[in-house]
Amino acid sequence: MYRTILVATDGSEYSDAAAAHAIDLAHKYDAALHALSVIEMDVSFSETISEQMLKDLEGRGQKAVDTITARAHDAGVTSVEGTVVRGTPHRAIVDYAHDHGADLVVVGTHGRRGLDRLLLGSVAERVLRTADVPVLVVREKKAE
Repeated sequence: MYRTILVATDGSEYSDAAAAHAIDLAHKYDAALHALSVIEMDVSFSETISEQMLKDLEGRGQKAVDTITARAHDAGVTSVEGTVVRGTPHRAIVDYAHDHGADLVVVGTHGRRGLDRLLLGSVAERVLRTADVPVLVVREKKAE
């Protein structure tokens, strides 16, 4: 059913939940798995960030990607690739999916509602609205 699955990560717990689903699906369908971390680079942010801060952010992104690729290899996924890019998160995810022929995009979400969602926006929601392929949105399980 799936040949190439893209999972977006920022290293958070909700990204980890999405990664678990993506790894499971990649293993089940013998699909290639791509892990992508996007370093947000909008104009106002890029003008105020130092090179050291940017390197730190890229290091965190690479760690998140490396964690997913290691988990995928451990789970028996044979084709795994990890990438860190700079850009607007939802655009970078959709562009990467298109450029790499992803059949499915898996993203995590905080599950914010109401005013928080409107004020903070949602990368997952924007990916869902703009992607040309199916998008699986995974909410982090709340501790009970």
